[in-house]
Amino acid sequence: MAKIAESEWIWRDGEWLPWHNANVHILAHSVQFGSAVFEGVRCYPTSKGPAIFRLKEHLKRMFDSCKIYRMPMTFTPEQILQATRELVNKNNLDTCYIRPMVLRGYGAAGMVPFESPVEVYLPCWPWTDYLGAGALEKGVDACVASWNRVAPNTIPAVAKIAGNYLSGQLIKMEALLDGYDEAIALGPEGLVSEGSGQNVFAVSNGVIYTPPVDGTLLPGITRDTVVTIAKDLGIEVRVQGMARETLYTSDEVFLSGTATEVAPVRSVDKIPVGDGKPGPVAKAISARYLDVVHGRVADTHGWLTHTK
Repeated sequence: MAKIAESEWIWRDGEWLPWHNANVHILAHSVQFGSAVFEGVRCYPTSKGPAIFRLKEHLKRMFDSCKIYRMPMTFTPEQILQATRELVNKNNLDTCYIRPMVLRGYGAAGMVPFESPVEVYLPCWPWTDYLGAGALEKGVDACVASWNRVAPNTIPAVAKIAGNYLSGQLIKMEALLDGYDEAIALGPEGLVSEGSGQNVFAVSNGVIYTPPVDGTLLPGITRDTVVTIAKDLGIEVRVQGMARETLYTSDEVFLSGTATEVAPVRSVDKIPVGDGKPGPVAKAISARYLDVVHGRVADTHGWLTHTK
């Protein structure tokens, strides 16, 4: 996997820090207990300059995650939005990955975080293909993970917080070490939940299926984008429980996420999906998605935040 390609500046609580000066204490609560809310947001080049995709929705989810974890914010979403626009411009980037982060800093000695200050960071850096070159065109090989996703009412799956991604790490590492590009996890009831960091879709007879928001998965912003694009294209979408074997017998399977974008899955557990190649529905969704984020079609849903 690729290392971070460093940029120059990081925003922290209203001030600009050189990249290597954005440090936290080893005993910061987030380092000890994983209490860090974060988002992953992408910025794309367009004919009108850099445009951040669905920034408002990402910030809404970030503030919701903070609310769930009782992390008081001293900044408004609009202030963070403007700071994010400035971040991209100050780093002279037209395409990048943005990682808004809300941390519990140094203070509390134990698990209860109230004595740890809440700190907000905005880093960004140049980005490459998450699943490797050619993944969007050729598809990826996936497996069903041996690790299940969390049960409802254990930790809140709808909050995007660092601790939740310990599960994703186990899922992804297992897949890579076993020779796959990605893995799809089941929920505690044995139904399809999500990938290590993506939502899952299957296509059968021209209809798209995706699991419901059932307390085991993150309701992805790209997931919502896929559903909206499908409706724009006249493709039916059904949200319902999906058995594991659906991944083997569907005409198509694809994954969605900010880093992943829209990636077809060509095999699951070494069983070819359909004819083992990206199918027409995934390709149509992916093509429209890339047209939207690059500003090649009208932004009818107001998804782009231009930085200049």
